[in-house]
Amino acid sequence: MPRYIAIIILACLGFGSNRATAQINTEQVMRVGQNALYFEDYLLSIQYFNQVIQAKPYLAKPYFLRSVAKINLEDYAGAEADASKALELNPFLTDAWEARGVARQNLGKDRDAIDDYKHALELIPRNRQIMFNLAIAQQQTKDYDDADSTYRELLRYYPNFDNGYLGRARLKLAQTDTAAASADIAKALELNRRSLNAYIMKADIAINSNRDFESALADMNEAIKLQPRFAGLYINRAFLRYNRDDYFGAMADYDYALELEPLNVTALFNRGLLLTEVNANDRALSDYSKVLELNPDDYRALYNRALIYGRKGDYKAATADINRVIEAFPDFPGAFYMRSEFARNSGDLRSAKNDYDKAIALAKAAKPNTQADKAAEIEKQRNASPDDVPEELVSKRFASLLTVNNNAKIEEEYNNSAIRGHIQDRNLAIELEPMMELSYYSSPTELRPGTYYIKEVDDLNATRMLRMIIVVTNALPKLDEEVFDRHFKSIEYYNSYIATHTPRSIDYIGRALDFITVRDYDAARRDLAKARELTPDYALAYMLNAQADYHSYELMTRSGQFPEGTPADITTRNSIRLKTIDDALAGYNRAIELSPRMAPAWYNKGNILVEKQDYTAAIEAYTRAIELKEDMGEAYFNRGYVYLKLGNRRAGIADLSKAGELGIISAYNLIKRISN
Repeated sequence: MPRYIAIIILACLGFGSNRATAQINTEQVMRVGQNALYFEDYLLSIQYFNQVIQAKPYLAKPYFLRSVAKINLEDYAGAEADASKALELNPFLTDAWEARGVARQNLGKDRDAIDDYKHALELIPRNRQIMFNLAIAQQQTKDYDDADSTYRELLRYYPNFDNGYLGRARLKLAQTDTAAASADIAKALELNRRSLNAYIMKADIAINSNRDFESALADMNEAIKLQPRFAGLYINRAFLRYNRDDYFGAMADYDYALELEPLNVTALFNRGLLLTEVNANDRALSDYSKVLELNPDDYRALYNRALIYGRKGDYKAATADINRVIEAFPDFPGAFYMRSEFARNSGDLRSAKNDYDKAIALAKAAKPNTQADKAAEIEKQRNASPDDVPEELVSKRFASLLTVNNNAKIEEEYNNSAIRGHIQDRNLAIELEPMMELSYYSSPTELRPGTYYIKEVDDLNATRMLRMIIVVTNALPKLDEEVFDRHFKSIEYYNSYIATHTPRSIDYIGRALDFITVRDYDAARRDLAKARELTPDYALAYMLNAQADYHSYELMTRSGQFPEGTPADITTRNSIRLKTIDDALAGYNRAIELSPRMAPAWYNKGNILVEKQDYTAAIEAYTRAIELKEDMGEAYFNRGYVYLKLGNRRAGIADLSKAGELGIISAYNLIKRISN
């Protein structure tokens, strides 16, 4: 790490201005790094752990935590090295054995991973997650008897572990024991009716065993209810619908898959095939061209785009595409036949005959027993259009719908929840739309391109007194290392400025925003307290302080991270946690008192009241936000969600419908789920 970053971190955490003698508070830096890790800011967390390692290279924990961050960045080799170093320093750090096992599994070092998991189990015998990971690794090495033995032991101690049954079902499928796999899947669903993987596996078995598309479709529908925003599920459901002659249903699924993932190559190609079937040539051409923009060597798309160009009479473009297919597949008779038709329609009869003869020769060579029949069939096609290629000459690889493999798979589980943070919730439970935040960054979408308006924010931006423009958003983007460096430098600038000038409220607010960006909420609150001392009636200072309070509450609630020095007593910790969310609510109330027309503050107040299970008051807060801003789709969605919790289905659906109209796509998914 460059030395300047170390200096900036020391300065931003307030450890003195004498850089030669300043001592890093490793516990505080480690805690802020864990905050960043929880919020999936992996690059930022690594910078913090680097600082701890630089100051105290004999500590095992920062190496372990850095390995966790690297696993999430898919740097499995780096994660393995860090976990190994942690174990060198402390061989009794069970989580490090597990983390190294996970890294090694992802590197294909399954036997080494097995050794790590077994070592971890010596330290904590019968640990459910580690036993589960061990069984998966044993299956990967085809040690089926060992895997089966591990699953039996796992399910003996944890008979209600639904994922254990699904893991064993995959093992049974690998051993071609479909009946045993189906029994385990049924048991998993008996334990957990919301098991996404179980429905997907059932669908796979129905298709592969007896082509039972109807049964598979029913299971895929259940999977989509559980994970309504995963494009792969819609792509595979479209395949099932197509095989049941539901053209419109298949097309709707491809359309929605592309709404979720506009650059999904499989969905684009498949939709192009369906459009080709119904002669929607311009739209099909557009889809194939997008596929080729993303992957210029997609020969399936080239073949089918050549067909469309031929239909449209653009034989030059058609020939250019089919030439590339022929270069890659010189033994493919259908491509030569298609090119012969393009040449014939262009008036080049000699080239047409040569390609036609080549197509016949390749067809004869491929299936000599039926060459006469095939040659006769080709003769029948002499006057056909370019897209009427004889069926036996078309490779299915060029003209078949594609499916997505591994929509959801039985993945390793992690004993230490920090390894995956809150993203390990695979089943995508319906959640409230997130809090509105004051930030320097936003991540707009096509459906919701704007940010929200707060007069005080607009007025502040107009003064140009901050170093960057503030926005109000609940669509925060992932930030990269360059952005974090920018804010560390900004913090150093404020440190220097405040030390040499009479500080103003705006200076503390600017630095607090930087601290919030790098996830140091304690430091942000200290600055905001000073800002409020200087300007007691400034609504934005209370809004920002409530934002920092709420994130601190999230950390305590969902990751168990409490401020340094907090007693271990559960009652005390719970009291601190509840006080923090009460402080956040008080902050939004004060902001509203100072600026009653601040719609995002009312919205955030509603979210906190839902967290506190005060649903009636939450509805009132969302209603006020909607009165102030009639197009606030997030407030409609959250109010609809609360109405449903209170049993008011009619009002809930009305609000969700409005939310969907305003761009909250998940509203339609929720409506569909509660309507079935």
